[in-house]
Amino acid sequence: MTTLPWYSPERADALQRALAERILVIDGAMGTMIQQHGLEERDYRGARFADGYDNQHPDGRTAHDQRGNNDLLSLTRPDLITGIHAEYLAAGADLVETNTFNSTSIALADYGLQHLTRELNDAGARLARKACDEATARDPSRPRFVIGVLGPTNRTASLSPDVNRPGFRAISFDELCQAYRESTEGLIDGGADILMVETVFDTLNAKAALFAIEEAFDAHGARLPVMVSGTITDASGRTLSGQTAEAFWYSVRHAAPMAIGLNCALGARDLRQHVDVLAQIADTHVSAHPNAGLPNAFGGYDESPEDMAGVLREFAESGLLNLVGGCCGTTPAHIAAIADAMRDMTPRGLPHMEVAA
Repeated sequence: MTTLPWYSPERADALQRALAERILVIDGAMGTMIQQHGLEERDYRGARFADGYDNQHPDGRTAHDQRGNNDLLSLTRPDLITGIHAEYLAAGADLVETNTFNSTSIALADYGLQHLTRELNDAGARLARKACDEATARDPSRPRFVIGVLGPTNRTASLSPDVNRPGFRAISFDELCQAYRESTEGLIDGGADILMVETVFDTLNAKAALFAIEEAFDAHGARLPVMVSGTITDASGRTLSGQTAEAFWYSVRHAAPMAIGLNCALGARDLRQHVDVLAQIADTHVSAHPNAGLPNAFGGYDESPEDMAGVLREFAESGLLNLVGGCCGTTPAHIAAIADAMRDMTPRGLPHMEVAA
């Protein structure tokens, strides 16, 4: 018997049916939407953290600046985060990602909030769960799903941050595993339907996350689907730790993910050749959620919803996609355009399905 508190066999079956029937749409950027609200330090802190301490944890000093700590808003501005989820769902998203990109003890250390790791993951998943359940209740024929996000952390197990000490590592594999395990448990507690290790620039970090996920599944005696999404960092066609899309797939294939994909760093046009590689070799679903083009001189993104949707429609016409969405710079308008572009598209067939036919 499963010990996953929110697990629903009906939702799990519905997810598999949806993947077989159509290209599923993932939501767009959380950070881009938060930035539009022009929040100040007091908005991030809320009443709970207003006096420099976490008033629910007497030993939790929060003297660090919190502005920009978007994950904290799941506790201090849950209305804002739930509202963003609702906007993406209304735009046509089938899956929404939790507001937990930086919710590992490693990344939260920059804000002095390591003690909130499990709580932030739990809260982030619950907010997404609530938004998805409300959208599903309005249209039971189209269930919506929560992707529990595990971000890359700000420390890498493969590369030295010190050019004068190439053998130095700021984090160990075991430390990463411990951090990811705590985050994973929070996402499970909060009601995630899927776990996604995303924006992977160091495959060893991703392996630590996948190891931690497996430990959690073993402890619960049950599993959730897992997605893995890497990041091709530049025109070299490789991740930061030096892997091509093909090498990345073979490095994580052992985890039997529900989907392998790519996100961030590049716009859809530049990402296409790498998604094509995955579509040719992966024996699982393929996802893509690129940026809205490349950043401009001011750090913004200029690709319009229509242009981005047009490029991604060609991906679908070429049989490359099972799941698609947006990363940095994308908004509900982008997701609405992408959802419309995918409406009559057939999902990429899995190799074993093609053989069976």
